[in-house]
This record gives sequence, structure tokens and C-alpha cells, in this order.
Amino acid sequence: MQTSPQYVIGLDFGTSSVRALLVEVATGREVAEAVRPFPRWDAGQFCDPDLNQFRQHPLDHLEGLEQVVREVVALVEDPAQIVALAVDATASTPGPVNEQGRPLGLLSEFAEEPDALFILWKDHTAVAEAEEINQLARSWGGPDYTKYSGGVYSSEWFWSKITRITRCNERVARAAHAWLEHCDWLTLELTGLPLAELKRSRCAAGHKALWHPDWDGLPAEEFLVRLEPKLAGLRARLYQQTYPADEAAGTLSPEWAKKLGLRPETVVAVGTIDAHAGGAGAGITPYAMVKVMGTSTCDIVVVPPADLASRAPVAGICGQVEGSVVPGLVGLEAGQSAFGDLLAWFEELLRWPLAAVLAHADSLNDKQREQLRQEAESSLLGLLTEAAQALPFAQSPVLALDWVNGRRTPDANHQLQGALRNLTMGSSAPEIFRALVEALCYGSRRILERFEQEGIVIKEIIGVGGVAKKSAYLMQTLADVLGRRIAVVASEQAPALGAAMYAAVAAGCYASVAAAQQAMGSGFSEHYQPDPERAAAYHARYAEYRALGEFIEATTPGPESPAGT
Repeated sequence: MQTSPQYVIGLDFGTSSVRALLVEVATGREVAEAVRPFPRWDAGQFCDPDLNQFRQHPLDHLEGLEQVVREVVALVEDPAQIVALAVDATASTPGPVNEQGRPLGLLSEFAEEPDALFILWKDHTAVAEAEEINQLARSWGGPDYTKYSGGVYSSEWFWSKITRITRCNERVARAAHAWLEHCDWLTLELTGLPLAELKRSRCAAGHKALWHPDWDGLPAEEFLVRLEPKLAGLRARLYQQTYPADEAAGTLSPEWAKKLGLRPETVVAVGTIDAHAGGAGAGITPYAMVKVMGTSTCDIVVVPPADLASRAPVAGICGQVEGSVVPGLVGLEAGQSAFGDLLAWFEELLRWPLAAVLAHADSLNDKQREQLRQEAESSLLGLLTEAAQALPFAQSPVLALDWVNGRRTPDANHQLQGALRNLTMGSSAPEIFRALVEALCYGSRRILERFEQEGIVIKEIIGVGGVAKKSAYLMQTLADVLGRRIAVVASEQAPALGAAMYAAVAAGCYASVAAAQQAMGSGFSEHYQPDPERAAAYHARYAEYRALGEFIEATTPGPESPAGT
């Protein structure tokens, strides 16, 4: 007798939108997807780029969640066929919650307070606090809690952000019973469990919150109080145990089951970080590097624990945590704070004069202005790419740094900024665009070299994400700069597919993540081979990039130094 197919849903919360991916368990066939942008985020609410302040309202997430899930569920004959779902989300994106686990931003008294919202990963308002954590970790007399976080704690991460808000906003600090990573809050919300029963993400805890079994969980109370006395008692209200993403966190609450059109018996897996889910969705294996390429990049590697047992932790990366990607393997993370963001910045820079001129173009009516604006927005990046590709390869005087959002790895430093060198009266927009693309690839090479300098020899490079799928020009440049072959995953939605794999294991459909990957993986759609001649030329240019970076770093004031000194 033929049985009905089973499905799982991967929910991928990115920087600017949420995506639901409906996947057939037995085959990995991607049946349907639905996407919803975050309207408050799109409108720039609660953000101030000049201050590096980027906040997100939980209503964007809840409204989007309900909409995208209902859209894909409507395509299934019987909701009972959907056996599980899992959430992945950006990190570190923590938010303050009350004793019930309710985000403060959902309470009327905090609805318009940026400090009560989720502090997006790219928020860099806590640079000084990150440096304090680094200095204290090396001097307080106990464990160096940055040991498994590359030896450098970042302003993008959990404790930096919490310390900053606690110091700067007493009203929020008093109301915050605890703090939740975005993926943990969404899992709590969907299950309706008491806060104390929430299974926290090992991935988020280990890579962003200094959690490690060596010191029995989170940093000691004494350390946190030395960092900031107002943090007293918070550790006890957080967590000690963490869980991998292939475990069940619970089942849908009756309230959310009704909202989503699903059964209350639907399993909800433990949450995880989006890029790490992308590693699983890409079919990651030991010593392969999965480059999750979107607004930023995350470079994910997994290694057998025995291979790391006799060596010092890898320096300058974003953590090494057993079970953070695939249970039984140690997940290593690195990345660049701006990738697609860098190209989007340049695109926006070029759009500004057009928008300004259109606003005062009396020869056009409103409909014509809007039509021209939309045409420019949809074609500008493609035209820049075509023009950059058409430039003679030897004609490449402009050199760029990719640090417009600071440097994530190697060796996090979010005081650093981008730069352009060798501009002349002959420099064109396509030349600058090409220099930015090359800078992104040089930044990727620095990360690859750091891993291999630390003894983690990368055997394969896999690309996933919007940039990997949409820009053949950038991917070929990356292959040339790295001097490596790059495979691109066929799935357009590797993080959501990875989350779906975790959900399938949590529901008991597969015994392990590896088994789910084998059955549900999408394979590869493209391969990029390096051009030997261009690779040799880029090798020389890379040395110039390194020299420019060293100059900028040497002349950049530290977190506590007055600007310009």
C-alpha cells in the first residue's frame, strides 16, 4: 500500500527576511518556499548606520513566520504529513526577555525602544565592551574564556551586546530577566514551553556566548561581575546545558499549531545559527569549507575531535564547538562581516544621484519617475558586473579593503574600516566595483590561509547562498584568487534545507544528520576552476592588499582611543 509522503519545514531567518522551505523527507525534494521581508527593517526603523546600530523588532519575525509557514502548508494535502520544523537564525542576535520569555519589545512600554529589541549580529555598538572582555579574560586569574573563540571576543557577540545595553539603558536592564538568542527565542515561542525548560542552541552558545564544557558552561559569575557589576545574577537565570540542532526541543504549542495550520504533535527541533545550518544543508564533511555567502559570509569547517585533541585551539576565528554543525564533529566558524553588504553599499552610493535627480525631474510624471527608479535598481548591479568583466585584466590599479563593517576574521577588529587606494582621474565606477569584488576574495583568502596556518588543511571549498548562486563573476574571481576549485550547491536555500534536515532527525525520520544529508542533499550545480594566469596575477595583488590592510590597521585608533589620535 502506498503511503503518503512526509514533509519537514526549514525556517531560515536572515538579516532582512524569513523563508520557509517545505522539503520531502525521503528525497530532499524542495516542494515549496515562501519568503517575507521584514517591513520595519526595510524601513530602517530602530537603526542608525552612523552609530553602527542595527536593531530588529520581534513583530517582524512573528508576522513573517506565520505568513510564510501558512503559505507552504496550504500546498500540502494533509497537515499531518508535516512532521517537524526547525529554525535557523542570524547570530549573535540576542534580545532581552521577561520571566515568561516574552521579548521586551513586545511589551507596550518598550515597543519603540531600540535597546529592548533584538540586537542584530551586525550591530557594532559594543566595540569597547568586547575589548574589555578580551582584556579581562587574559588577566582575571581564571580560565581564558576566549580560548575556544579564536582568542578574540567580538562586538558582534552575546556578552558584548548585553553588557553594553545593561550599562546604557537602566530601564531595559531592570526589566530583562534574561536574554535569548534569536533562534532560541523562536523555538521557545513555537513550543510555548516555560523559559526554564527551553533547550538552548549549542551552536549559538558555544560560538557566541563563551559556553564550553571545560568551564562547566558559561563564564563564571565572578568574571561577569568583574566585567560589569550590574550583570550579577544573570548567569543563574540563563542556562548551563546546551543541545545540538538535531534534537527535539518540544512540539508546537496549541496556539501556534492553530496559527500555522499544523498539528500540535509537530516536532520543533532545537534552534541553530543560519550559516551552520547552511553547512549541514551543503553536505559538509570533515575538512571541507562551506562558504555561506550573503550579506556577510560565514566559513564553516568540521573536524573530528581526535584531530584537535593534541593541538591548541585555532586562533583568530569565531569559535570551535563540538556538535555545533554535525553531532560528533567539531564545528569551526570564520567569516567576513561584509560581503553582499559591501556591494550593496556601492550600489546604493551610485543610486543616490539618480534618486536625487529624479525627485526634481519636472519633465517626468510620478509614474515615469518610479518606473525609471525601479529599472535602475534592477539593472545597476548587472551592468556594473558586465562592465567590470569587460575591463582588460591588466588594467587594475584600484585596490580596496573589504572592512566597511569591520573585520570578523582572522582576529576580530570592528574598529577597522574600508579603504580605496590608487584612485585617479581615470578611475571609473566599473573599476571600483571590480576592486571591491577582488577585496572580498582577498578577505576570503586570508581566512583560508589562517585555517591552514593553524593546521586545518582545507580539502574542498563549497559555496552556498545568494551571492554564490547569482554572481558567476564573483565566484570565478574567488576561484582565481584562492587558486582552488569551488563547487556551488544546487539548492538555492541551503540554510533552510539544513534546518529541514535537522527537523527530520529530530522527528526520528533519520538516525543522524549524516544520514539525512545523504538522503536529502541537493548536490552541486556549478563548479569554478581557477585560471592559472589570473591566479598568478592575483597572488601579487594579494600582497598589496595585505600591505594596505597592515597600514590601515596600524593607523586605526583602538576602542578606547579618541578618534583621530
